[in-house]
Amino acid sequence: MTGVFWASGLLTIVILLVIIGYVLLKGMPALSLEFILGNPIRSGRSGGIFPFIMSSIYVTLIAILVATPLGVGAAVYLSEYAGENRIVKLIRFGAETLSSIPSIVFGLFGLAFFVIYLGLGWSVLSGGLTLALMALPTILAASEVSIESINKSYAEGSLALGATKWQTIYKVVIPAALPGITTGVILGMGRAIAEAAAVLYTVGAALMIPTSLMDAARPLPLHLYILATEGLSMQNAWGTAAVLVIMILIITVVTNVLVDRYRKKMMGR
Repeated sequence: MTGVFWASGLLTIVILLVIIGYVLLKGMPALSLEFILGNPIRSGRSGGIFPFIMSSIYVTLIAILVATPLGVGAAVYLSEYAGENRIVKLIRFGAETLSSIPSIVFGLFGLAFFVIYLGLGWSVLSGGLTLALMALPTILAASEVSIESINKSYAEGSLALGATKWQTIYKVVIPAALPGITTGVILGMGRAIAEAAAVLYTVGAALMIPTSLMDAARPLPLHLYILATEGLSMQNAWGTAAVLVIMILIITVVTNVLVDRYRKKMMGR
């Protein structure tokens, strides 16, 4: 049985490496400083993708800044305050359902609610809020599991020393659960930065760098989708895909390094 699990894990790694390697192999010839730092020409048929990189960063930051406190706060409530009742089961069921909904549905909701009903228009803010809804279930689930896996003696010791419930949570529980919470944030960020369908109806398709939250934008996944589906430039499409993969790899590696350092620091205390 152990051999089966080992083989399946190895196969998964090989498949992922093949996909990433193929994208990089096709996209690397298009990469250059001019391509990465330049502005698009003729709707992206030529020129660079720098405005689209910045648009992706802006939209993803908004999504994470909105989804992280909501997800972690909900996880703390479910783990430390709510107990087990129908409302808690309903919240968990809702979170699981949201994580399974296709991204295009989030995009249509963002169009109806943020763009039209709230009057935010096609903007960075509308796209960021839509992506926050997508990342929220992932951050909530990972944070709740991380908090519940903490040794209960930590919290009991803090309470025994006279700390309040809230002091115990933000000085003991959350720091101890931070690596798991960070993992959830990384997963949510990865989904947000690589999403095209959800932003298709909410951010517009502007070619310039947005200068405010209310400006339209074109994140990298949307630009990739437009290049590929409209046949504008497959070379630039592969280059854009390679940049997107590299950005996700950089975010994942850097965050994992920081989490490992934090974990070692906590264990050394």
